[in-house]
Amino acid sequence: MKIVDKINANIKEGKTFFSFEYFPPRTEEGVENLFERLDRMVAYGPTFCDITWGAGGSTADVTLGIATKMQNLFGVETMMHLTCTNMPVEALDNALAEVRKAGLQNILALRGDPPKGQEEFTKIEGGFGNALDLVKYIREKHGDYFGIGVAGYPEAHPDFIVDDEAQMKKNYWDSLAYLKEKIDAGGDFIITQLFYRVERFLQFVEDCRSIGITCPILPGIMPIMTYGGFKRMTTFCKTDVPPAITDALEAIKDNDEAVKALGITLGAEMCKQLLDAGVPGLHMYTLNLERSAVGILEAVGVLDTSKVPRTLPWRQVPATRPGETVRPIFWSNRPKAYLHRTLDWDSFPSGRWGNSRSPAYGTLSDYQFMRRHTSSDKRKDAARAAWGAELAGPEDVADVFVRYCKGEITMLPWAELEGLHSETSLIKEQLLALNAAGYLTINSQPALNGLPSSDPQFGWGGPGGYVYQKAYVEFFCAPEKLQPLLDKLDTAAAVTYIAVNAQGDVRSNMKEESVNAVTWGVFPGREIEQPTVVDPVSFMVWKDEAFDLWGSEWGTLYEEGSSSRKVLADIAAHWWLVSVVDNDHVKGNLFEVFGL
Repeated sequence: MKIVDKINANIKEGKTFFSFEYFPPRTEEGVENLFERLDRMVAYGPTFCDITWGAGGSTADVTLGIATKMQNLFGVETMMHLTCTNMPVEALDNALAEVRKAGLQNILALRGDPPKGQEEFTKIEGGFGNALDLVKYIREKHGDYFGIGVAGYPEAHPDFIVDDEAQMKKNYWDSLAYLKEKIDAGGDFIITQLFYRVERFLQFVEDCRSIGITCPILPGIMPIMTYGGFKRMTTFCKTDVPPAITDALEAIKDNDEAVKALGITLGAEMCKQLLDAGVPGLHMYTLNLERSAVGILEAVGVLDTSKVPRTLPWRQVPATRPGETVRPIFWSNRPKAYLHRTLDWDSFPSGRWGNSRSPAYGTLSDYQFMRRHTSSDKRKDAARAAWGAELAGPEDVADVFVRYCKGEITMLPWAELEGLHSETSLIKEQLLALNAAGYLTINSQPALNGLPSSDPQFGWGGPGGYVYQKAYVEFFCAPEKLQPLLDKLDTAAAVTYIAVNAQGDVRSNMKEESVNAVTWGVFPGREIEQPTVVDPVSFMVWKDEAFDLWGSEWGTLYEEGSSSRKVLADIAAHWWLVSVVDNDHVKGNLFEVFGL
């Protein structure tokens, strides 16, 4: 979807909105950290996010990769910056083709900064000299497909900021005339350069309107996070900084925490003035950090992190997965793996998980190959510290799961995000007991019976509804524990289960073609929604991934032939993966079946 359409919809509804900007890190560890931060920040509901483009395409592959994942895995409307610096037409064509292939529909068209080591921008042969030509080219080659954002400069472009007052006034109005050319050529909206004088931005908007620029204009907000970074950025951009801000920073420049706190306070004051003046939304330059940008939005009442709404229990990706409303529960702790493995589906289940056999799940090897080559050494060191430098036997493995349930460690191979889901707080003691007894849990949810859909911990789906869940637990267990457990499960009338080993041997009291809804919601004026299900066919796909993680994520931390690897390989080869549902969500007590 075009970002301008989302912006205009928010303006029409009178809804204040916000957006986040990031830059591509230069290390694998930095990219992994950014993805973890993105996963949290996207949940806050930004109207869009954007990712910058290194000078001359120096980070082109990383930028494209991050933009693709932002849109397709994190489910946020994404805009990618594209610059003219050292970019011949062929390179621009390739970049635009890749963007379209990834399903992205939004570009921020920029001239770009001079390449590193050069003081002035120079047009290369076969390239473009300014953003106007880039906008014209995108519209000429791609028609109306792309939504195009352009940059605006409340104080004029830094290249044209001079001391001579008369010349400065001329340069300012020339920059506005040029901005109008970019809009007339196909630009849809404007994001501004950073500024620290609110009155300057408001005058800029007024001046834009006076020459016929009618599109949305978003203020670019750069939180002050460090003294050095602030000085470098404002010097580079020739930003006019009020003396009061400069004096306040000088007094605390050696205290990083005080500088950051002041930055949040000053940013909040600016944003409040902007919103009071009728500005419809705020574009936050995050510098890949969360605290300052989110702190400012919280301070002005645009965001309440304690009341982040959930349309579904899992995050939707409407741009590339239209209408998707149902998923198997097995991947709830590994949503990115699920999205990757279903990326090529030509349709997605809506309303019911009626036909899981029509689309083919992607191969496990492709996703695991990607994971192995993006795991940083630092992450591996952290995993080894969490899961043990050595493993003498299954007891050491079980201890890892117990410590995870206690919150003493926050990593497990079967969880892409850190720590247990907040909803497991209701069953934390039971999970601890299960793991201590040798049932190593990787997925679970408590029973719920008609909680308000507005509940801050469990709610989803919008106001005025009620949400329900069946108790569910999924775990690995040793082969000698399986039959005694199944004997107990078979005597529990409301319990259904599936057990499978790595070889594909199955024990179950479910029919293969059955689908069991384990989460559902009832809402005013809508059909019942059932966003998570247990499906035996999908479980057979998931079990390959679940067993593989013993080796690909955990086993590779240890030397080939080591006793630790042998312990994990033996578990993967002989243990069973078991999924259990208590279908009585009103009076059932799933954990009593285990004798707990």
